[in-house]
Amino acid sequence: MSFCSFLGGEVFKDHFQPGIYVCAKCGHELFSSRAKYEHSSPWPAFTETLREDSVAKREERPGALKVTCGKCGNGLGHEFL
Repeated sequence: MSFCSFLGGEVFKDHFQPGIYVCAKCGHELFSSRAKYEHSSPWPAFTETLREDSVAKREERPGALKVTCGKCGNGLGHEFL
């Protein structure tokens, strides 16, 4: 399953079949479907990454981290603190 691309819209928000979510750009493994949960935002949400190096995070502004693929830097969304 490819993780969402900002340009292509989100097709996996309500997708809960077992599997691994990967970066849409490079195929790097990001999240397990076991860590996915339902919520009200338009993007899928996960409680944890598959591995420590699955994603990278940097502060974009106070209270908001930019989340990117840990391998290629593809934008995956934000984490709000």
